[in-house]
Amino acid sequence: MASIKCVLFDCDGTLVDSERLCCVAIVETFAQVGVTLRLDAVMDNFVGGKIADVLTSAQELVGSHVSLDLLEPIYREQTQRLFEEQLRPMEGAVELLDFLDQSGIEYCVVTNSPTHKAKKMLVTVGLEQRFNNRVISAFDANSWKPEPDLLQYAVTMMGFLPDECLYIDDTAKGVKMGVAAGIQTIHFALSCDYQQNSSTCLTSMSEVIKHIEKAE
Repeated sequence: MASIKCVLFDCDGTLVDSERLCCVAIVETFAQVGVTLRLDAVMDNFVGGKIADVLTSAQELVGSHVSLDLLEPIYREQTQRLFEEQLRPMEGAVELLDFLDQSGIEYCVVTNSPTHKAKKMLVTVGLEQRFNNRVISAFDANSWKPEPDLLQYAVTMMGFLPDECLYIDDTAKGVKMGVAAGIQTIHFALSCDYQQNSSTCLTSMSEVIKHIEKAE
């Protein structure tokens, strides 16, 4: 395993504990229109993406036919409230960033979201100074996960070679992108009951630190 000089992070669900709150927002959104959803069922099936896609998936899960025009503004309101009240860095994320700083390893965020949205999340959780001018959006690269061009663009912008980098993502789309880009990829997951492509599955930031230390 080559020495790692740069770590590229997905944002939602990897650096920032947002996906759990999105699932809570889905449950609360449907509750407001009289539809009951179990949080665990939503979390098991949540894959992120565009709001319309997220809500459509939830509709299919429960067999609901409530108009998206009604659901979407409620969902936006719920996610904004939950993010303002409860959004936090993922457990161990600050310690990992401290370790990277101490080790002289560069890092950045690579996201499908617009830059302003990712930066707002980082501001909310107090990580904005860590990633000053190092948020790379799919809108910059004109390429979206799972296409590898986004990650290849990010590696180039950071000034490294693919084999000098490590990519960390919690989603199947992101992991697929990392593997396709030929970059060492960590699937950051709640459990490693299954292997995602040819990635390395890890369940905590402390495991990520140990993984990087082995490469030094």
